[in-house]
Amino acid sequence: MWQDFKAFVMRGNVVDLAVGVIIGAAFGTIVKSLVEDVLMPPIGLVTGGIDFGNKFVVLKDGAKAAGPYVSLAEAKAAGATTLNWGLFVNNVVSFLIVAFCVFWVVRLVNRLYPPPAPPGPTKDQELLTEIRDLLAKR
Repeated sequence: MWQDFKAFVMRGNVVDLAVGVIIGAAFGTIVKSLVEDVLMPPIGLVTGGIDFGNKFVVLKDGAKAAGPYVSLAEAKAAGATTLNWGLFVNNVVSFLIVAFCVFWVVRLVNRLYPPPAPPGPTKDQELLTEIRDLLAKR
């Protein structure tokens, strides 16, 4: 059983998948920082200083303190039930950036590796081509 497990784990596809997941997680943290620290502040300036990470709707006041709450952290500390639409906007922007980056990486890789040459005709196709050509001469 150990040999089967070892053979499974050491197969190329499993190792490639593990590397992809690890790199993907690291890439996710970079994109998160890009969105939160680089993109959202200028967007906040353009929209009049709005911090999307702090946009929420209170569904139910907290047991510890009643609203209104100045920040999402304050609402959570009070035990309020909130609908965090600003965090959702941040996550959508993160997703779009990741999708755009993956698109460009795939496009670059496709340019680096030329498409495989189409296979030549089979013996049957060659024979049928000869027959067609002979019939066309008549």
